[in-house]
Parts: sequence; structure tokens; C-alpha cells
Amino acid sequence: MEDYNALNIYTDGSSFSNPRRGGMGFVFVFPEYLNKEPQSVCPLGYKKATNNQMEIMACVIALEESLSLDKHWQRIIIHTDSQYVCDNYPRAAFQWRKNQWTKIGGAPVANINEWKRLLKAVQKVSVSVEFAWVKGHDKSQYNKIADNLARQSGKEAELNPLNNVNLRRKLSDKKTLIGSVKMLGQKIMVRIITSTPIPKKPTKYRYEVISKRSPYFKHVDIIYGEQILRVAHEFLVRVNEDQKFPQIVKVYRDFTNEKKEKNAADKNTPKRDTQL
Repeated sequence: MEDYNALNIYTDGSSFSNPRRGGMGFVFVFPEYLNKEPQSVCPLGYKKATNNQMEIMACVIALEESLSLDKHWQRIIIHTDSQYVCDNYPRAAFQWRKNQWTKIGGAPVANINEWKRLLKAVQKVSVSVEFAWVKGHDKSQYNKIADNLARQSGKEAELNPLNNVNLRRKLSDKKTLIGSVKMLGQKIMVRIITSTPIPKKPTKYRYEVISKRSPYFKHVDIIYGEQILRVAHEFLVRVNEDQKFPQIVKVYRDFTNEKKEKNAADKNTPKRDTQL
């Protein structure tokens, strides 16, 4: 529900694939006593952005933009259909920051830079900021407007990626499901889809299982590793036994490199003259 004495901001984020890009949109609905028309904003989108990144950044940019408005309120309510933002904002503010941006199991928090920027934006506005969840495609006209703006922003994404993400198309027809591959200390063949470096922490990888005999064949999941693994390469690895902090503990083979080296060797091998 809107508070007619507060600045109500309706935000939304979007993402598209092939190529990966994301966008944001938001609507300022001013306190009723100002008798001012709502203001829609469609910022530039980002290349290679995920939906969760854009949901956070929609809130960030909206709060930063609110600083340029004539402030006549002591409360801001951000209305978002992102359960990810509503559930995790309290964790970012009161738990993750104190724990050096690691979860209870030790795994790094995703989208650290975006969460840090949101906390900074909340601090800068110098008024109470609350987050209210609204159902996606809600009847609210402002929710629908924010959704359309986010899609437009994503389709016209021009800004450089928010972080140094290396990404390739997955081969599996399954969606990414965190925790779908059980960490049992097993050897497993994987193909790296996405590589995301995290400062002072293990690299985050999105991967698909390519071991046909594995019960997790074609599953797409997240794992971390100290090793540098190239995207679109296939590896034989061993994983740990910690479901809360899945990690690659050993890399045995890089099948993609082996194939390239074999092909190069075959090209350089002189062909025998079969003529008599």
C-alpha cells in the first residue's frame, strides 16, 4: 500500500539473453499534498547484466535520482516485485557487511558491489527508506509502467558490464538451479558457462554437468574455485563436500585444451606420400 505522505518509488529490473543485457525502470509517485504528477524514468541499461543485478540497481539509481528532487518528505518507500531485494536487503545491511560479505556457510555473497552501492544510496538520502514487495504484474499502474521501462532500458543497453563477467551460452536446456548438484566429493565433468571474479575471494563459476553417467547430467549450478577456468572449456574436476559453499578442490584435465593441442599437432604432422 502507498503512503500518501511519503515518496513512493516503483522499481523494476529486467534481463535479456543472446546477448545478455539488462535494464531498469522506475516511477516517482510524490506525496499527495504536493499535487505533483508522477515522474517516470528509464535509465540506460547494462551489457551482460543479470536480472538480480538490475533489480538492485533500479533501487540504487532511483534513490540517487531522488537526491536531485526538491525533498518534501521524511520517508521513502520502494515498491519492487523482486523477492531477492526485499529478502536480502536486511541481510546486506545487518549481516553480510559485518561478515565481510560472506554467507553463514562461508560462500561469497553475490552482487557485492551492487549491495554496497545500495547501502550507500540509502545512507545518502538521509530519510527513512523501506522496501515493500509487490506481486509481479500487479494491477498497480505504476508497477506496470516500471516493468515496461525496464524492458525498454534492457533492449537499449549501452553501459559497460557492472563487473568483469566472462560468459558463453549454455548447452543444457535446464535452468540454473542453485544446489541442484550435490557436493559429495565426487569427480565430475563440467563445462564452464560463466566466470565472475570476486575481489579477495574465490572466482564464481556457473557450470553445466556434461558427465552422461552422472545423475546430475545437464544440471546447471554455481560453484567457486581458486583455479582459473576458462569459459566454454570442459574440465574433469573434483568437488568438495560442503553444500553451503560448493567448491572445486582439484582440476585434473582440460579436455578443450587437449583437443586444441591434438588438432594443432595433427595439422603440423607431415602427410606421408602414398604414391608408389
